[in-house]
Amino acid sequence: MTARITVALQSDKSPAEYAAAAQRVEELGFDGLSIYADLGFQPPLPALLHAAAATTRLSLMPACLNPYLTHPVEIAGQHAALDAASGGRARLGIARGTWLSRLGITQSRPIPALRETILLTRALLGGDRSGFQGTVFQLEPGAGLAYAPLRQDVDVMLGTWGPKGARVAAEVAQEVKIGGTANAAMVRLMRTWLDDAGGTRVAVAAGAVTVVDEDGDRARALARREVAMYVDVVAGLDRSTQFDPDLMSRVHELVTRGEIDEAGRLLPLDVLKLFCLAGTPAEVAEHAVELAAAGADRIEFGTPHGLTGHGGIELLGTRVLPAVREALGIHHDAGAAQEVA
Repeated sequence: MTARITVALQSDKSPAEYAAAAQRVEELGFDGLSIYADLGFQPPLPALLHAAAATTRLSLMPACLNPYLTHPVEIAGQHAALDAASGGRARLGIARGTWLSRLGITQSRPIPALRETILLTRALLGGDRSGFQGTVFQLEPGAGLAYAPLRQDVDVMLGTWGPKGARVAAEVAQEVKIGGTANAAMVRLMRTWLDDAGGTRVAVAAGAVTVVDEDGDRARALARREVAMYVDVVAGLDRSTQFDPDLMSRVHELVTRGEIDEAGRLLPLDVLKLFCLAGTPAEVAEHAVELAAAGADRIEFGTPHGLTGHGGIELLGTRVLPAVREALGIHHDAGAAQEVA
């Protein structure tokens, strides 16, 4: 059994902080770094460019760009820029996006939009000027990029929770990420959907809020606050588990009012565990191994990592990462770590 282990950072830092964090993530032996593209935060590309300049091995990815805010021609351009800056270490994360209704944006036809975004991005990077006629996106014959990208192909991660998205991923992506889950049952369900879709094997990634500390109770207390707004979004997407509708309704009401702490305190421990990796280093490592055993090819430790970001990354790298690799029998080859699953 094997799994790639990556770290995700929120895009709320200074250039120097991105560079230092990326350098340390690489030194600790992680396989990759993602930068979130959450609404209202900094765009991920500048952060990833700073990370590229500070590292030599990590795979680098925005998590995730969406076709409702960024046209595929711009997505292709951003990917090409990062790939050139990193010497071919860029991966591309695509998802439909969340909270866009706050901008008055209707996310119509999400499945065709995601599929066509990936196909059109690949066509642009590959120099195909024959034109593209989709139901959502079109490109006139002869149109294309006015420069030669470093690589003409791209490894795509598609963020999705459902069987329709899984079928699209089986056709056009290399990986599916179930963003915001630490639920082994959901990983197994996604693996089933992908296998049923046939075609080339698509990897599964599970990533969620992560808080590790020597004091597991303190870690879980912070995780409750950090995870509440995500639970409000993704609990309804998880088809592997039945949640108390009254609990989810109350969480939604509190999140909507901005009462995040109160919403987090409502989550029972068994529910909390489905949406975050939180606790002592041993507990977080055990949870990560459980996800890998369920079929996760990649596990991503999301923000805030610990009671302090720096301290959390240190614990993840020095205590959790070695324990997970030992349990899974992974021999870490730094030279091969940038290879995708």
